[in-house]
Amino acid sequence: MQLNCVRYTAESIHSDRSYKTLICEQKKHYRQRAHANPFSDHALAYPASPDSFDWSVHYPAFADSGKTPAFADIGCGFGGLLIALAPLFPDTLMLGLEIRVQVTQYVHDRITALRATADTSTPAPYQNVSVIRANAMKFLPNFFPKASLTALFFLFPDPHFKARKHKARIISPTLLAEYAYVLAPGGLVYTITDVEDLAQWMRAHLEAHPLFQFVEEQELRKEGKGPILDAVYGATEEGKKVERNAGEKWLACFRRIEVKRINVTPKCSTV
Repeated sequence: MQLNCVRYTAESIHSDRSYKTLICEQKKHYRQRAHANPFSDHALAYPASPDSFDWSVHYPAFADSGKTPAFADIGCGFGGLLIALAPLFPDTLMLGLEIRVQVTQYVHDRITALRATADTSTPAPYQNVSVIRANAMKFLPNFFPKASLTALFFLFPDPHFKARKHKARIISPTLLAEYAYVLAPGGLVYTITDVEDLAQWMRAHLEAHPLFQFVEEQELRKEGKGPILDAVYGATEEGKKVERNAGEKWLACFRRIEVKRINVTPKCSTV
């Protein structure tokens, strides 16, 4: 994959301890359009099934743990949420999925820098976070086994304002079936946007799905999810931009619920 940006390795970063600051100031080297067409034929590599994917490449410090990602940030952008949550949940593997080439590269280089310049505590900071270039609208079940995730994040997604583009929105009845598949019962979907129409769209579709139940923000804070909610509100570049512009944010969270199957025994007709 040829990228028009500077590539960094752990070895080169170790020779320049100021790199952690440098990478956060050099987004100009990773410029790309704000959005990508999810229906385009992108040249993406993806596993045939979750079992065939080698997570040790992304999380070498957890290579022998048997762990797979539990948090997934769909359309992770520049990785603000992942970087904020990684130190708070050092034993939880987190994965960002981003379709844009150079934005994915930026997050990769940012994580590499943070790992190389972090302290030597155990587990070492940021070893639990990684990023993959992927189209979540097409290949999500290829990466995640059934009921393997405990949190899915959809933060400031592309609103696709035109009605004919609504089919490209990341929340839809078809995609919700996939999200319900990869989420464990009790797992949470976090959505936030600064577009009121999109907020209403996402909430309406999630409320209409039988496997998702709306959860009040206050209830989640009582459950200890406050640090996650704070990061959802303010850790991303988009969230910070909304704050600078004094805009509104609409949060909606849903819990994956388990519906008991009812076995109905057919009655035999009598002659």
